[in-house]
Amino acid sequence: MTRFAKCLFKTAFVVLWQLLVASCNGGCANADNDVYDLLRQDISGFVEKQHGKIGVAVITDRKDTLTVNNTPDFPLMSMFKLHQSIAICRNFGENGIGLDSVLNIKQCEMNKNTWSPMLKNNMDKDFLIPVSGLLEYILVHSDNNASNLLFNRVVSVAETDSIVASILPDRGFRLMYNEYEMLQDKSLSYKNVSSPLAYALMIDKLFTDSLMPHSMQAFVKQAMYNCETGMGRIAAPLADIPGVAFAYRTGSGYVNPQGEIIAVNDGGYVTLPSGQSYSIAVFVKDFAGTQDEAESVIAKISELVYNRLSELK
Repeated sequence: MTRFAKCLFKTAFVVLWQLLVASCNGGCANADNDVYDLLRQDISGFVEKQHGKIGVAVITDRKDTLTVNNTPDFPLMSMFKLHQSIAICRNFGENGIGLDSVLNIKQCEMNKNTWSPMLKNNMDKDFLIPVSGLLEYILVHSDNNASNLLFNRVVSVAETDSIVASILPDRGFRLMYNEYEMLQDKSLSYKNVSSPLAYALMIDKLFTDSLMPHSMQAFVKQAMYNCETGMGRIAAPLADIPGVAFAYRTGSGYVNPQGEIIAVNDGGYVTLPSGQSYSIAVFVKDFAGTQDEAESVIAKISELVYNRLSELK
């Protein structure tokens, strides 16, 4: 075989190989697209049958995004405690302040008519607690007194809104009121809002980007893994699956004048045994049913997402 013939053969082989690889990659991409299309159909068909507005966002491996009813009008409720934690840690990191900074809490600062495991642990006495302890109370136990104290004495609601907006330049959320103010006027719950995608993106950035000093970011993520509220939501279909890890933050609302639950929400970060990960946010707004029924809606959507994404290669 002449040198020219050998060169021509080699070139033809390389071109053929590239075509085969491109064909394979295109086939894989098409298969993945089929999975997302089927998942969107699964979720859309399911939420249309529910007695409330349901919004969903899923981000897979930092790139592929799926949304259903992605409007920026879903009440956050206690979901904003993640915004709050991120804002405090970014503020402390930028100003060289440690989470071991201690606050002296007076009983007169505590509301006895709200959800507060911290109050139960410190009845009828003043006490000292580090900021890390308050963050643990809001992220693990969704403590309302701890949240109000952090807003009043550490980083305000307005400052939190501004700090998180620097992370999410397209916004899709708004923070205006704390837990105490919403307790006094439940209609204010509709003023603290987010789109599902904005919340899923915030979670995705927390688990994949550098938003604050490493130790603080690790602390916030671990607290989300330790969350004790809302186990009947995103976590429900995942809890008994070997090798699946999940971290999450919940929020639940009051009942509006129409007798509907203002909000039952959940947002989380899920890692599968394959190493694949996804961020998910599910918001249930103005739900005409019980909280258990609303939680089962979120659990079903979590199951649909897990089942479909497990098909990805």
